[in-house]
Amino acid sequence: MADNLTKRADDYAQWYNDLVLKADLAEHSDVRGCMVIKPHGYGVWEKMRAALDGMFKETGHVNAYFPLFIPKSYLAKEASHVEGFAKECAVVTHYRLKSDPEHGVVVDPTAKLEEELIIRPTSETIIWNTYRGWVKSYRDLPLLINQWANVVRWEMRTRLFLRTAEFLWQEGHTAHATEKEAVEETERMLDVYARFAEEWLAIPVIRGVKTASERFAGAVETYCIEAMMQDGKALQAGTSHFLGQNFAKAFDVLFTNKENKQEHVWATSWGVSTRLVGALIMTHSDDNGLVLPPKLAPVQVAVVPIAKNAEQLEAIRAYITPTLTALRARGVTVKFDDDDTKKPGWKFAEYEFKGYPVRIAIGPRDMENGTVEVARRDTLEKQVMAVTDIDGKIEHLLSAIQENLFQKALALRERYTRAVDTYEEFKVAIEEGGFILAHWDGTAGTEEKVKNETKATIRCIPLEGDRTPGRCMVTGAPSERRVIFARAY
Repeated sequence: MADNLTKRADDYAQWYNDLVLKADLAEHSDVRGCMVIKPHGYGVWEKMRAALDGMFKETGHVNAYFPLFIPKSYLAKEASHVEGFAKECAVVTHYRLKSDPEHGVVVDPTAKLEEELIIRPTSETIIWNTYRGWVKSYRDLPLLINQWANVVRWEMRTRLFLRTAEFLWQEGHTAHATEKEAVEETERMLDVYARFAEEWLAIPVIRGVKTASERFAGAVETYCIEAMMQDGKALQAGTSHFLGQNFAKAFDVLFTNKENKQEHVWATSWGVSTRLVGALIMTHSDDNGLVLPPKLAPVQVAVVPIAKNAEQLEAIRAYITPTLTALRARGVTVKFDDDDTKKPGWKFAEYEFKGYPVRIAIGPRDMENGTVEVARRDTLEKQVMAVTDIDGKIEHLLSAIQENLFQKALALRERYTRAVDTYEEFKVAIEEGGFILAHWDGTAGTEEKVKNETKATIRCIPLEGDRTPGRCMVTGAPSERRVIFARAY
Protein backbone atom coordinates (compact mmCIF):
# COMPACT_ATOMS: atom_id res chain seq x y z
CA MET A 1 0.00 0.00 0.00
CA ALA A 2 2.85 2.38 0.80
CA ASP A 3 4.07 1.94 -2.80
CA ASN A 4 1.04 3.93 -3.96
CA LEU A 5 1.52 6.69 -1.38
CA THR A 6 2.88 10.04 -2.59
CA LYS A 7 6.17 10.87 -0.85
CA ARG A 8 6.11 13.76 1.61
CA ALA A 9 9.10 15.39 -0.04
CA ASP A 10 7.39 15.30 -3.45
CA ASP A 11 3.99 16.75 -2.50
CA TYR A 12 3.12 17.02 1.18
CA ALA A 13 -0.51 18.00 0.59
CA GLN A 14 -1.07 15.08 -1.77
CA TRP A 15 0.70 12.73 0.67
CA TYR A 16 -1.77 13.79 3.36
CA ASN A 17 -4.81 13.33 1.12
CA ASP A 18 -3.56 9.95 -0.11
CA LEU A 19 -2.93 8.75 3.42
CA VAL A 20 -6.35 9.74 4.78
CA LEU A 21 -8.05 7.88 1.94
CA LYS A 22 -5.79 4.83 1.62
CA ALA A 23 -5.54 4.24 5.38
CA ASP A 24 -9.35 4.10 5.53
CA LEU A 25 -9.66 7.07 7.89
CA ALA A 26 -12.23 9.07 5.91
CA GLU A 27 -13.54 9.76 2.44
CA HIS A 28 -15.34 12.54 0.62
CA SER A 29 -19.13 12.37 0.65
CA ASP A 30 -21.55 13.36 -2.09
CA VAL A 31 -22.46 16.40 0.03
CA ARG A 32 -20.14 19.22 -0.96
CA GLY A 33 -17.41 19.82 1.62
CA CYS A 34 -18.54 17.03 3.95
CA MET A 35 -16.74 13.81 4.82
CA VAL A 36 -17.56 10.28 5.84
CA ILE A 37 -15.43 9.25 8.82
CA LYS A 38 -14.70 5.54 8.41
CA PRO A 39 -14.40 3.10 11.34
CA HIS A 40 -10.59 3.33 11.60
CA GLY A 41 -10.70 7.14 11.68
CA TYR A 42 -13.70 7.23 13.97
CA GLY A 43 -11.96 4.82 16.32
CA VAL A 44 -9.18 7.40 16.75
CA TRP A 45 -11.77 10.13 17.43
CA GLU A 46 -13.52 7.86 19.97
CA LYS A 47 -10.25 7.46 21.87
CA MET A 48 -9.74 11.24 21.81
CA ARG A 49 -13.28 11.87 22.97
CA ALA A 50 -13.05 9.38 25.84
CA ALA A 51 -9.76 10.82 27.09
CA LEU A 52 -10.92 14.43 26.88
CA ASP A 53 -14.30 13.66 28.41
CA GLY A 54 -12.54 12.15 31.40
CA MET A 55 -10.33 15.22 31.76
CA PHE A 56 -13.35 17.53 31.58
CA LYS A 57 -15.17 15.60 34.28
CA GLU A 58 -12.08 15.57 36.49
CA THR A 59 -12.22 19.39 36.39
CA GLY A 60 -15.88 19.46 37.43
CA HIS A 61 -17.65 19.73 34.07
CA VAL A 62 -20.79 17.88 33.02
CA ASN A 63 -22.22 17.14 29.58
CA ALA A 64 -25.48 18.47 28.12
CA TYR A 65 -26.93 18.87 24.64
CA PHE A 66 -28.41 21.91 22.92
CA PRO A 67 -30.33 22.31 19.62
CA LEU A 68 -28.72 22.08 16.20
CA PHE A 69 -30.83 25.02 15.00
CA ILE A 70 -30.43 28.62 16.14
CA PRO A 71 -33.02 31.35 15.42
CA LYS A 72 -31.43 33.98 13.22
CA SER A 73 -32.37 36.72 15.68
CA TYR A 74 -30.20 35.08 18.37
CA LEU A 75 -27.09 35.28 16.21
CA ALA A 76 -27.75 38.97 15.61
CA LYS A 77 -27.72 39.85 19.33
CA GLU A 78 -23.91 39.90 19.66
CA ALA A 79 -22.57 42.14 16.91
CA SER A 80 -18.98 40.93 16.61
CA HIS A 81 -20.14 37.30 16.88
CA VAL A 82 -22.52 37.52 13.92
CA GLU A 83 -19.94 39.45 11.90
CA GLY A 84 -17.36 36.72 12.53
CA PHE A 85 -19.60 33.85 11.43
CA ALA A 86 -22.00 35.43 8.90
CA LYS A 87 -20.13 34.21 5.81
CA GLU A 88 -20.06 30.60 7.04
CA CYS A 89 -23.70 30.16 8.06
CA ALA A 90 -26.03 27.61 6.49
CA VAL A 91 -29.64 28.81 6.73
CA VAL A 92 -32.89 26.81 6.85
CA THR A 93 -35.69 28.80 5.18
CA HIS A 94 -38.46 26.21 4.52
CA TYR A 95 -39.81 23.17 6.32
CA ARG A 96 -41.47 21.12 3.56
CA LEU A 97 -40.90 19.71 0.07
CA LYS A 98 -43.49 18.85 -2.56
CA SER A 99 -43.60 16.91 -5.83
CA ASP A 100 -43.50 18.88 -9.03
CA PRO A 101 -44.34 17.20 -12.40
CA GLU A 102 -41.72 19.23 -14.26
CA HIS A 103 -38.89 19.54 -11.72
CA GLY A 104 -39.38 16.52 -9.42
CA VAL A 105 -39.09 17.43 -5.75
CA VAL A 106 -39.06 21.17 -4.97
CA VAL A 107 -39.33 23.39 -1.91
CA ASP A 108 -42.93 24.16 -1.01
CA PRO A 109 -43.04 27.99 -1.19
CA THR A 110 -46.02 28.05 1.19
CA ALA A 111 -43.96 26.34 3.91
CA LYS A 112 -41.60 29.23 4.62
CA LEU A 113 -40.40 29.51 8.21
CA GLU A 114 -41.58 32.57 10.09
CA GLU A 115 -38.02 32.99 11.34
CA GLU A 116 -35.11 31.45 9.48
CA LEU A 117 -32.90 29.04 11.39
CA ILE A 118 -29.11 28.91 11.37
CA ILE A 119 -27.49 25.48 11.52
CA ARG A 120 -25.09 26.03 14.41
CA PRO A 121 -21.58 27.17 13.46
CA THR A 122 -21.00 27.35 17.24
CA SER A 123 -23.50 27.39 20.11
CA GLU A 124 -22.84 30.48 22.24
CA THR A 125 -26.10 32.18 21.30
CA ILE A 126 -28.53 29.30 21.84
CA ILE A 127 -26.74 28.30 25.04
CA TRP A 128 -26.68 31.79 26.56
CA ASN A 129 -30.34 32.26 25.73
CA THR A 130 -30.93 29.02 27.68
CA TYR A 131 -28.70 30.04 30.59
CA ARG A 132 -30.93 33.07 31.19
CA GLY A 133 -33.50 30.69 32.67
CA TRP A 134 -30.94 28.67 34.63
CA VAL A 135 -29.09 31.44 36.46
CA LYS A 136 -30.85 33.58 39.08
CA SER A 137 -28.47 33.69 42.04
CA TYR A 138 -24.79 33.28 42.88
CA ARG A 139 -25.85 29.90 44.27
CA ASP A 140 -26.50 28.75 40.66
CA LEU A 141 -22.88 29.47 39.69
CA PRO A 142 -20.56 28.33 38.32
CA LEU A 143 -22.24 26.54 35.43
CA LEU A 144 -19.65 24.15 33.97
CA ILE A 145 -21.25 22.66 30.85
CA ASN A 146 -19.76 20.83 27.86
CA GLN A 147 -21.47 19.36 24.82
CA TRP A 148 -20.27 16.87 22.22
CA ALA A 149 -21.84 17.83 18.92
CA ASN A 150 -21.49 18.57 15.22
CA VAL A 151 -21.35 22.05 13.73
CA VAL A 152 -21.62 23.42 10.20
CA ARG A 153 -19.41 26.15 8.74
CA TRP A 154 -19.86 26.60 5.01
CA GLU A 155 -16.20 26.43 4.01
CA MET A 156 -15.33 27.08 0.38
CA ARG A 157 -12.03 25.18 0.39
CA THR A 158 -12.13 21.92 2.31
CA ARG A 159 -9.65 19.22 3.28
CA LEU A 160 -10.50 16.00 5.09
CA PHE A 161 -10.37 16.43 8.88
CA LEU A 162 -8.58 19.78 8.69
CA ARG A 163 -11.42 21.88 7.27
CA THR A 164 -14.85 20.51 6.32
CA ALA A 165 -18.31 22.03 6.09
CA GLU A 166 -19.52 19.78 8.90
CA PHE A 167 -17.26 18.52 11.65
CA LEU A 168 -17.45 16.92 15.08
CA TRP A 169 -16.24 18.70 18.18
CA GLN A 170 -16.83 19.51 21.80
CA GLU A 171 -17.69 22.97 23.03
CA GLY A 172 -17.56 24.02 26.65
CA HIS A 173 -19.66 26.96 27.84
CA THR A 174 -19.30 28.12 31.42
CA ALA A 175 -20.78 30.89 33.54
CA HIS A 176 -19.11 32.47 36.60
CA ALA A 177 -19.81 35.00 39.31
CA THR A 178 -16.55 36.94 38.86
CA GLU A 179 -14.13 37.94 36.17
CA LYS A 180 -11.29 36.26 38.08
CA GLU A 181 -13.10 32.90 38.14
CA ALA A 182 -13.85 33.09 34.41
CA VAL A 183 -10.24 33.91 33.51
CA GLU A 184 -9.04 31.04 35.71
CA GLU A 185 -11.46 28.71 33.91
CA THR A 186 -10.20 29.87 30.51
CA GLU A 187 -6.59 29.19 31.52
CA ARG A 188 -7.50 25.88 33.20
CA MET A 189 -9.08 24.54 30.02
CA LEU A 190 -6.15 25.70 27.92
CA ASP A 191 -3.95 23.65 30.22
CA VAL A 192 -6.26 20.64 29.79
CA TYR A 193 -5.92 20.93 26.00
CA ALA A 194 -2.14 21.30 26.20
CA ARG A 195 -1.78 18.26 28.46
CA PHE A 196 -4.06 16.24 26.18
CA ALA A 197 -2.06 17.23 23.09
CA GLU A 198 1.28 16.37 24.64
CA GLU A 199 0.36 13.32 26.73
CA TRP A 200 -2.13 11.66 24.36
CA LEU A 201 -1.46 12.95 20.85
CA ALA A 202 2.29 13.14 21.54
CA ILE A 203 2.26 16.60 19.93
CA PRO A 204 4.28 19.37 21.61
CA VAL A 205 2.35 22.64 21.68
CA ILE A 206 2.97 26.27 22.52
CA ARG A 207 0.46 27.99 24.81
CA GLY A 208 -0.32 31.55 23.83
CA VAL A 209 -2.82 34.35 23.34
CA LYS A 210 -4.21 35.38 19.98
CA THR A 211 -3.89 38.91 18.66
CA ALA A 212 -7.06 41.02 18.46
CA SER A 213 -7.50 40.29 14.76
CA GLU A 214 -7.23 36.52 15.32
CA ARG A 215 -9.53 36.48 18.34
CA PHE A 216 -12.74 34.43 18.43
CA ALA A 217 -15.73 36.53 17.36
CA GLY A 218 -17.26 37.91 20.53
CA ALA A 219 -14.35 37.10 22.86
CA VAL A 220 -12.41 39.49 25.07
CA GLU A 221 -9.35 37.21 24.91
CA THR A 222 -8.59 33.99 23.02
CA TYR A 223 -6.01 31.55 24.35
CA CYS A 224 -4.67 28.85 22.05
CA ILE A 225 -2.29 25.94 21.64
CA GLU A 226 -0.23 25.93 18.44
CA ALA A 227 1.46 22.88 16.95
CA MET A 228 3.97 22.50 14.14
CA MET A 229 3.39 19.96 11.38
CA GLN A 230 6.18 18.11 9.58
CA ASP A 231 6.08 20.54 6.65
CA GLY A 232 6.80 23.45 8.99
CA LYS A 233 3.27 24.87 8.91
CA ALA A 234 1.40 25.71 12.10
CA LEU A 235 -1.90 24.21 13.12
CA GLN A 236 -4.18 25.66 15.79
CA ALA A 237 -4.91 22.63 17.94
CA GLY A 238 -7.33 24.10 20.47
CA THR A 239 -8.77 27.38 21.73
CA SER A 240 -10.14 28.66 25.02
CA HIS A 241 -12.00 31.98 25.09
CA PHE A 242 -12.62 34.48 27.86
CA LEU A 243 -15.92 36.05 26.77
CA GLY A 244 -16.18 38.64 29.53
CA GLN A 245 -19.81 39.70 29.97
CA ASN A 246 -20.51 40.16 26.25
CA PHE A 247 -22.91 37.26 25.80
CA ALA A 248 -24.47 37.70 29.24
CA LYS A 249 -25.34 41.28 28.32
CA ALA A 250 -26.57 40.31 24.87
CA PHE A 251 -28.92 37.68 26.35
CA ASP A 252 -29.65 39.45 29.65
CA VAL A 253 -28.19 36.72 31.88
CA LEU A 254 -28.24 38.32 35.33
CA PHE A 255 -27.73 36.94 38.82
CA THR A 256 -28.13 38.24 42.35
CA ASN A 257 -24.71 38.34 44.01
CA LYS A 258 -23.85 37.85 47.68
CA GLU A 259 -24.43 41.57 48.32
CA ASN A 260 -27.98 41.13 46.96
CA LYS A 261 -27.16 43.18 43.86
CA GLN A 262 -27.82 42.14 40.28
CA GLU A 263 -24.98 41.83 37.79
CA HIS A 264 -24.20 40.02 34.53
CA VAL A 265 -22.36 36.72 34.73
CA TRP A 266 -18.88 36.18 33.31
CA ALA A 267 -18.39 33.64 30.54
CA THR A 268 -15.98 31.29 28.80
CA SER A 269 -16.14 28.92 25.85
CA TRP A 270 -13.58 26.41 24.60
CA GLY A 271 -13.36 23.65 22.02
CA VAL A 272 -11.39 21.15 19.97
CA SER A 273 -12.57 19.19 16.95
CA THR A 274 -11.88 16.30 14.57
CA ARG A 275 -9.18 18.60 13.17
CA LEU A 276 -6.99 16.93 15.81
CA VAL A 277 -7.11 13.72 13.76
CA GLY A 278 -5.50 15.68 10.93
CA ALA A 279 -2.91 17.06 13.34
CA LEU A 280 -2.10 13.54 14.48
CA ILE A 281 -1.59 12.36 10.92
CA MET A 282 0.63 15.25 9.87
CA THR A 283 2.77 15.19 13.01
CA HIS A 284 3.72 11.52 13.15
CA SER A 285 3.04 9.67 9.90
CA ASP A 286 5.68 8.86 7.29
CA ASP A 287 6.19 7.60 3.75
CA ASN A 288 5.26 4.08 4.88
CA GLY A 289 1.82 5.21 6.01
CA LEU A 290 -0.01 6.16 9.16
CA VAL A 291 1.71 6.30 12.56
CA LEU A 292 -0.55 6.39 15.61
CA PRO A 293 0.44 7.14 19.21
CA PRO A 294 -0.42 4.02 21.25
CA LYS A 295 -2.76 5.93 23.57
CA LEU A 296 -5.02 6.85 20.63
CA ALA A 297 -4.71 3.78 18.43
CA PRO A 298 -8.05 1.93 18.16
CA VAL A 299 -6.04 -1.31 18.28
CA GLN A 300 -2.61 -1.12 19.89
CA VAL A 301 -1.34 -4.62 19.14
CA ALA A 302 -2.09 -6.75 16.06
CA VAL A 303 -1.22 -10.45 16.33
CA VAL A 304 -0.65 -12.27 13.04
CA PRO A 305 -0.44 -16.08 13.10
CA ILE A 306 1.65 -17.69 10.36
CA ALA A 307 -0.06 -21.01 9.79
CA LYS A 308 -0.21 -23.41 6.86
CA ASN A 309 -3.40 -25.12 7.97
CA ALA A 310 -6.24 -25.02 10.47
CA GLU A 311 -4.41 -27.30 12.89
CA GLN A 312 -1.39 -24.96 13.08
CA LEU A 313 -3.71 -21.95 13.48
CA GLU A 314 -5.41 -23.52 16.49
CA ALA A 315 -2.05 -24.44 18.00
CA ILE A 316 -0.86 -20.83 17.64
CA ARG A 317 -4.11 -19.57 19.12
CA ALA A 318 -3.66 -21.78 22.18
CA TYR A 319 -0.01 -20.72 22.44
CA ILE A 320 -0.75 -16.98 22.43
CA THR A 321 -4.11 -16.85 24.23
CA PRO A 322 -2.58 -16.46 27.73
CA THR A 323 -0.60 -13.47 26.40
CA LEU A 324 -3.71 -11.93 24.82
CA THR A 325 -5.59 -12.32 28.10
CA ALA A 326 -2.72 -10.79 30.08
CA LEU A 327 -2.44 -7.83 27.68
CA ARG A 328 -6.16 -7.12 27.84
CA ALA A 329 -5.99 -7.28 31.62
CA ARG A 330 -3.43 -4.45 31.41
CA GLY A 331 -5.84 -2.38 29.33
CA VAL A 332 -4.05 -3.02 26.02
CA THR A 333 -6.32 -3.38 22.97
CA VAL A 334 -5.37 -6.46 20.93
CA LYS A 335 -6.54 -8.01 17.67
CA PHE A 336 -5.80 -11.67 16.87
CA ASP A 337 -6.10 -11.80 13.08
CA ASP A 338 -7.18 -15.32 12.17
CA ASP A 339 -8.65 -14.33 8.80
CA ASP A 340 -7.51 -17.17 6.50
CA THR A 341 -8.51 -15.32 3.29
CA LYS A 342 -5.46 -13.04 3.49
CA LYS A 343 -1.78 -13.98 3.60
CA PRO A 344 0.48 -12.93 6.51
CA GLY A 345 2.54 -10.65 4.25
CA TRP A 346 -0.56 -8.73 3.22
CA LYS A 347 -1.54 -8.37 6.87
CA PHE A 348 1.93 -7.10 7.82
CA ALA A 349 1.71 -4.41 5.13
CA GLU A 350 -1.85 -3.51 6.12
CA TYR A 351 -1.11 -3.05 9.82
CA GLU A 352 2.04 -1.09 9.09
CA PHE A 353 0.24 1.21 6.68
CA LYS A 354 -2.69 1.77 9.05
CA GLY A 355 -0.40 2.70 11.91
CA TYR A 356 -0.93 -0.11 14.43
CA PRO A 357 1.75 0.63 17.06
CA VAL A 358 2.90 -2.97 17.62
CA ARG A 359 2.65 -6.08 15.49
CA ILE A 360 3.33 -9.59 16.76
CA ALA A 361 4.02 -12.46 14.36
CA ILE A 362 3.94 -16.12 15.45
CA GLY A 363 4.81 -19.20 13.41
CA PRO A 364 5.50 -22.87 14.20
CA ARG A 365 9.20 -22.17 14.85
CA ASP A 366 8.28 -19.48 17.39
CA MET A 367 6.22 -22.03 19.29
CA GLU A 368 9.18 -24.43 19.30
CA ASN A 369 11.48 -21.70 20.65
CA GLY A 370 9.00 -20.09 23.06
CA THR A 371 9.26 -16.76 21.27
CA VAL A 372 7.36 -14.24 19.13
CA GLU A 373 8.53 -11.60 16.64
CA VAL A 374 7.63 -8.04 17.68
CA ALA A 375 7.65 -5.09 15.25
CA ARG A 376 7.17 -1.47 16.35
CA ARG A 377 5.58 0.93 13.88
CA ASP A 378 7.40 4.13 14.85
CA THR A 379 10.92 2.88 14.03
CA LEU A 380 10.02 -0.23 11.95
CA GLU A 381 12.42 -2.22 14.15
CA LYS A 382 11.81 -5.91 14.77
CA GLN A 383 13.01 -8.10 17.58
CA VAL A 384 12.43 -11.62 18.83
CA MET A 385 11.11 -11.81 22.40
CA ALA A 386 10.50 -14.68 24.75
CA VAL A 387 6.78 -15.23 25.20
CA THR A 388 7.22 -15.52 28.97
CA ASP A 389 5.94 -12.35 30.69
CA ILE A 390 5.72 -10.62 27.31
CA ASP A 391 2.62 -8.65 28.36
CA GLY A 392 4.75 -6.46 30.61
CA LYS A 393 7.34 -5.98 27.87
CA ILE A 394 4.67 -4.96 25.35
CA GLU A 395 3.14 -2.50 27.80
CA HIS A 396 6.58 -0.96 28.33
CA LEU A 397 7.15 -0.88 24.55
CA LEU A 398 3.90 0.99 23.99
CA SER A 399 4.97 3.62 26.52
CA ALA A 400 8.35 3.88 24.80
CA ILE A 401 6.69 4.40 21.41
CA GLN A 402 4.43 7.11 22.85
CA GLU A 403 7.43 8.95 24.32
CA ASN A 404 9.54 8.51 21.19
CA LEU A 405 6.85 10.08 19.00
CA PHE A 406 6.63 13.10 21.31
CA GLN A 407 10.40 13.57 21.45
CA LYS A 408 10.71 13.23 17.67
CA ALA A 409 8.03 15.89 17.13
CA LEU A 410 9.62 18.14 19.75
CA ALA A 411 13.03 17.85 18.09
CA LEU A 412 11.53 18.83 14.73
CA ARG A 413 9.82 21.85 16.25
CA GLU A 414 13.01 23.00 17.94
CA ARG A 415 14.96 22.54 14.72
CA TYR A 416 12.52 24.72 12.79
CA THR A 417 12.01 27.45 15.39
CA ARG A 418 14.33 30.45 15.07
CA ALA A 419 14.50 34.13 15.85
CA VAL A 420 14.99 36.95 13.33
CA ASP A 421 15.48 40.66 13.86
CA THR A 422 14.83 42.21 10.45
CA TYR A 423 12.01 41.95 7.93
CA GLU A 424 14.43 40.85 5.24
CA GLU A 425 15.63 37.98 7.44
CA PHE A 426 12.00 37.13 8.10
CA LYS A 427 11.10 36.93 4.40
CA VAL A 428 13.90 34.43 3.83
CA ALA A 429 13.13 32.38 6.97
CA ILE A 430 9.39 32.09 6.31
CA GLU A 431 10.07 30.44 2.94
CA GLU A 432 11.93 27.71 4.81
CA GLY A 433 8.91 27.11 7.07
CA GLY A 434 8.64 26.67 10.80
CA PHE A 435 7.99 29.03 13.71
CA ILE A 436 9.63 32.43 13.39
CA LEU A 437 10.16 34.44 16.58
CA ALA A 438 10.13 38.14 15.80
CA HIS A 439 9.34 41.46 17.44
CA TRP A 440 6.03 43.11 16.47
CA ASP A 441 4.87 46.61 17.30
CA GLY A 442 1.40 45.44 18.40
CA THR A 443 -0.52 47.17 15.59
CA ALA A 444 -3.10 45.53 13.32
CA GLY A 445 -1.60 47.42 10.36
CA THR A 446 1.80 45.78 10.70
CA GLU A 447 0.19 42.39 11.27
CA GLU A 448 -1.89 42.77 8.10
CA LYS A 449 1.13 43.95 6.07
CA VAL A 450 3.13 40.83 7.02
CA LYS A 451 0.14 38.61 6.22
CA ASN A 452 -0.45 40.18 2.81
CA GLU A 453 3.20 40.18 1.79
CA THR A 454 4.31 36.78 3.15
CA LYS A 455 1.11 34.77 3.88
CA ALA A 456 2.36 34.39 7.46
CA THR A 457 0.19 35.16 10.47
CA ILE A 458 0.90 35.72 14.13
CA ARG A 459 0.04 32.33 15.56
CA CYS A 460 0.17 33.53 19.15
CA ILE A 461 1.81 35.71 21.74
CA PRO A 462 3.51 32.99 23.84
CA LEU A 463 2.59 32.78 27.51
CA GLU A 464 6.08 31.52 28.33
CA GLY A 465 9.58 32.07 26.98
CA ASP A 466 11.82 35.04 26.30
CA ARG A 467 10.23 38.37 27.27
CA THR A 468 13.14 40.56 26.28
CA PRO A 469 11.84 43.79 24.70
CA GLY A 470 13.11 44.92 21.32
CA ARG A 471 12.19 46.67 18.07
CA CYS A 472 9.51 45.62 15.58
CA MET A 473 11.14 43.88 12.62
CA VAL A 474 8.93 45.85 10.20
CA THR A 475 8.55 49.35 11.65
CA GLY A 476 11.34 49.60 14.21
CA ALA A 477 8.80 50.69 16.86
CA PRO A 478 9.19 49.38 20.43
CA SER A 479 8.07 45.78 21.03
CA GLU A 480 7.38 44.18 24.41
CA ARG A 481 8.45 40.68 23.33
CA ARG A 482 8.76 38.35 20.37
CA VAL A 483 5.66 36.69 18.93
CA ILE A 484 5.37 33.55 16.80
CA PHE A 485 4.80 33.96 13.07
CA ALA A 486 4.14 31.03 10.74
CA ARG A 487 2.18 29.96 7.72
CA ALA A 488 -0.70 27.84 8.89
CA TYR A 489 -3.42 25.38 8.02
